[in-house]
Amino acid sequence: MAFREVARKKRALPKEECIRLLTEQKRGVLAVLGDDDYPYALPINHFYDSESGKLYFHSGKAGHKVEAMARHKKVSFCVYDEGYRKPGEWALNIKSVIVFGTVEAVEDYEQAMALCRRLSHKFTDDEAYITREIEKYGKGTLVFALTPEHITGKTVEES
Repeated sequence: MAFREVARKKRALPKEECIRLLTEQKRGVLAVLGDDDYPYALPINHFYDSESGKLYFHSGKAGHKVEAMARHKKVSFCVYDEGYRKPGEWALNIKSVIVFGTVEAVEDYEQAMALCRRLSHKFTDDEAYITREIEKYGKGTLVFALTPEHITGKTVEES
């Protein structure tokens, strides 16, 4: 499949900037093909693994998102920064990245929990807390890997 390029090429972000945003931002919006082919988009936390080039996120074992991804593996995922205003201007300028790719569950439990631990480190360094959460909720948790097929980013200027 040929993916669309950014229409306003001057606003396109280089790949390195896209990866930086995927790495630094804690949350994004996952879009799946939901019930009756309606788009279903929801905020999730994630982490980007620079070694594998994959995004990882966790979920409960059931629900709309899980069922949608079981039916259709293609998804998109969007992150954006807090934005900035140029001095004296009202308009917000936001950098955003969209990842198009496929998802699959991480089948190996130990690997999945190691990925949960890495995800948790985006939010806290409290090892005791992380360990308690994994012990309490790990068996009811799925971890998904999103393998990018296309990554695109741009700066959006509100004015």
